[in-house]
Amino acid sequence: MRKFNVTVNGKAYAVEIEEVGEVGAVVPAAPAPVVKAAPAVQAAAPAPAPAAAPAAGKGEPVTSQMPGLVKKLCFANGATVKMNETVVILEAMKMDTPIVATKDGVITYSVNEGANVDTGAVLCTIA
Repeated sequence: MRKFNVTVNGKAYAVEIEEVGEVGAVVPAAPAPVVKAAPAVQAAAPAPAPAAAPAAGKGEPVTSQMPGLVKKLCFANGATVKMNETVVILEAMKMDTPIVATKDGVITYSVNEGANVDTGAVLCTIA
């Protein structure tokens, strides 16, 4: 028997492990005890969108390629952008991903910084 101390979510456990076979042998483990997580703290509601997106046909939508957090809006609403300029920084899995303009035009954002978006969500339109 070998003894180990393991800490999970701030709670310490003393664990004994028995070596029963040769290296590579698989022994079914007993189920781990269920630990209830503390209740999550609800985040404040995001601020309302700065402006509504233009009606369909009045702008080309720029969408999110993945779920994530809108970390930065790179321009102000109504600014003129060029094709391939970064218009939004999206954070997913601790990595920042630039979202670029799909054409030249005037940008209108549909989201705010700090908003969580799903794949395919319209981030802005460019008219």
